[in-house]
Amino acid sequence: MSYWQNKVAVVTGASSGLGLAIAQALVAHGAKVALAARDADRLDEAARSLAGGETLGHGGDNVLAVPTDVTRDDDVAALFERSIKAFGRLDLLVNSAGRSTRSEALATTPQQFQELLEANFLSVVRCVQQAAPHLIRSHGHLVNIGSLASKTAMPVLGAYPASKFALAAYSQQLRLSLGPQGVHVLLVCPGPIAREDAGRRYEEQAADLPASARKPGGGARLRRIDPHWLAARILKACERRRPELVVPAKAKVLFAISQLWPSLGDWILGRYS
Repeated sequence: MSYWQNKVAVVTGASSGLGLAIAQALVAHGAKVALAARDADRLDEAARSLAGGETLGHGGDNVLAVPTDVTRDDDVAALFERSIKAFGRLDLLVNSAGRSTRSEALATTPQQFQELLEANFLSVVRCVQQAAPHLIRSHGHLVNIGSLASKTAMPVLGAYPASKFALAAYSQQLRLSLGPQGVHVLLVCPGPIAREDAGRRYEEQAADLPASARKPGGGARLRRIDPHWLAARILKACERRRPELVVPAKAKVLFAISQLWPSLGDWILGRYS
């Protein structure tokens, strides 16, 4: 029997991309999943696909869709209230909601920094505070989807690295505080995820930036990651209760160099981006 059989998960950012791929993997392994995202129509479509065409946006045996803006306290509280009411427990929270941007650091306004911190960091704080009592009870798993930008900063990603660095620090704090209470905390730091609109998403934002800024990862020379392959790796990392998952793994060498020799790390980053 699968490790995930009959376990209960909440996945944010679940209407597309990596969040949806993780939800699909969980359902395939027999888990019950609450899907959360802002766009109610896309979320319902995702829920229908997972439930074999049934309308499960208002509750069902294995899939529940809860339209949620994770930057709003009331929405997040309602997400967990509905999830616990429908499934009775919580074994896994995956914080996958978030967004990136393109701009030079000096051209990024305080308001833009605040918006990215809300979307990529404070949203996770809200969800964790709601989920923690249930995860402590189940000795469950908390997965925060960061980025390679959680560890190193590309020059044209605007407020994105700052928001993901904050998430990395928070994840370490949670490992230290929740670990002794039986909760596994995993920070996932992937490179660019393969998607249909790769290379076109930031055309307007990057109009005055180098052409590389339009590319996934802000021009980092990395192979695009299949979200379904990564979803499987994330579930396996949970089963093994690993603290971090960095993809590609070779990026950890750059992280180590940057900590020990910042100037050399900056040179390598410039050379390969």
